[in-house]
Amino acid sequence: MNSVPRVLAVLDDLLRDASRDDRGALWQLAEQGRELDANLVRLPPGGEVGAHQEDVLDVLLVVVAGHGRIDAGSGSLELAPSTVAWLPRTSRRSLAAGPDGLTCLTVHRRRPGLTIKSSAAPALSYEGGEAPCMLDRVCPACGRLSQDPEPVFCSRCGERFAEG
Repeated sequence: MNSVPRVLAVLDDLLRDASRDDRGALWQLAEQGRELDANLVRLPPGGEVGAHQEDVLDVLLVVVAGHGRIDAGSGSLELAPSTVAWLPRTSRRSLAAGPDGLTCLTVHRRRPGLTIKSSAAPALSYEGGEAPCMLDRVCPACGRLSQDPEPVFCSRCGERFAEG
């Protein structure tokens, strides 16, 4: 059976319908059998994703609202609506939202999650699963990056993360 193309979301509608206080993942690609991951993520004004490096996957970041910057070893890249940035694997970078916040769509190849191995191997083997750019681990209220791969509450301010 062949899959058929379909519209999954209209970003303008998602942004219009979101409360001004909504932070974190406003939308996630969740279709079964997909080979991509995508997230529409909103950082609060002044929010940051700390310096990190993705060694396996390239990430495409498309700014849909707000302003901010990517800081990399080679300098800063300014972000504004309709800016498309490529975050190549092995690049070290951080992300900072401007005074009005930053909303961006991130897209990357999907990586597998936990798998169960035979009894001869360890019971569980970690093979990735977190979003490579880690924007889904940014606290929706204070912008702190959680070290937990599936955070429920922010350890700094106690804000609840969006359920994924």
